[in-house]
Amino acid sequence: MTQDRAAGAPPDGFERHFRTSPLTDPWEPIYSRKTETSVILGLRLRKEHCNSRGFAHGGLISALADNAMGLSCGLALGGARLVTVNLTVDYLDSAQIGAWFEIEPTFVRTGRTICFAQAFVTADGAPIARANAVFRVMAPPTAENRAKS
Repeated sequence: MTQDRAAGAPPDGFERHFRTSPLTDPWEPIYSRKTETSVILGLRLRKEHCNSRGFAHGGLISALADNAMGLSCGLALGGARLVTVNLTVDYLDSAQIGAWFEIEPTFVRTGRTICFAQAFVTADGAPIARANAVFRVMAPPTAENRAKS
């Protein structure tokens, strides 16, 4: 492990997340990596991300999975604006402080008015959750939306 990794730097390819919100501000820094088909989110787990037992909080997992899947659907739809219609999360294991926490959408299917996504959540590469979501398209793609996606 390099000194930078020990200090909490993200893996190669990740940069500070391009999209912020009041909900996620206390969890910063959040990182993202874009591929052709998805937006992968990650962070180094800290005390602020955990429940009283020192494990990643389920609310953190579900909120960031929702974010990653929504951004990935928006990317697939050319920058369309979406709202979550349904979100389910299956918690498979726990993650502890210091782990690299990553949400990777692995499947996106789009229609004209809805988009389906699935994501896997890992901690140091081990699966800790899987999420599924359905999003409704609220606004078609625009040049401004594409720039933000």
